[in-house]
Amino acid sequence: MAATDAHERLPVYKTRKLYIGGGFPRTESGRYITATDQTGEFVANICRASRKDFRDAVVAARKAQESWAGRSAFNRGQILYRMGEMLESRRQAFVDTLIDTAGYSEDEAVAEVDAAIDRLVWYAGWTDKFAQVFGSVNPVASSHFDFSVPEPSGVVAAFCPQNAPLLGLVSCMAPIIATGNAVILIVENDAPTLALDVAEVLDTSDLPGGVVNILTGYREELREHVGGHRDVDAILSVGASTEERTILEREGAESVTRMEFRPDRSPADWRAGDSQSPYWITPFVEFKTTWHPVGR
Repeated sequence: MAATDAHERLPVYKTRKLYIGGGFPRTESGRYITATDQTGEFVANICRASRKDFRDAVVAARKAQESWAGRSAFNRGQILYRMGEMLESRRQAFVDTLIDTAGYSEDEAVAEVDAAIDRLVWYAGWTDKFAQVFGSVNPVASSHFDFSVPEPSGVVAAFCPQNAPLLGLVSCMAPIIATGNAVILIVENDAPTLALDVAEVLDTSDLPGGVVNILTGYREELREHVGGHRDVDAILSVGASTEERTILEREGAESVTRMEFRPDRSPADWRAGDSQSPYWITPFVEFKTTWHPVGR
């Protein structure tokens, strides 16, 4: 039999799944979103996450969070640094994807990928310094030692920005997990395949399964269920509309879920120095104060 001519071969497109609990499951609903490049050409079918997928992600995050928080701060920093290493090893692939799917120029794509790598390394350096800077020994008018120390909030759900599909996601994820939280990232933008490429980086970075979970889908469909889930301790929403903010605050009121709202930024502004700060960590920690009697 003659070999099949090259021009007759059909391309094998990669299946884009969710990232939950360290695995890559398909959505339970069987629905999908068609992702295209800037010319309208087909790129991939990606899973459209449902409320059940979100609940599964919360279960995975809760299961992983305690052991992640129990690791030494130095070890969490090592793993964040490893994420930067693995992203560096796939640097050109991410540059190409930004150009093809997000419409970036080559210079813009290189700048965003480099900034994402640098941001992971930057937050890796804060894991064992945050408590030193933001914790305190408090003066009290009694014979006690009084300490205030930061502890992770727990499980955080984050609606990622629509601009800067790579750097925006990293800028949301890194400060949340640096202190021991687990996170569910909800992604809706023009280049959602980038988030799932990041999932593959995380999967090879020694990160325990469930610490980061990534759902692709529609914010409008998921926001009410995210806000009302009683096992979510905090919510970050970047670029929320007035309607979305109202829904999240209303649904989260009963369980007193902590809310953090931030405006979306242009890709250039996401690369700016004020898009990384230890104060991006503080909304996702609780401060515990301990009184200890002074021995006599």
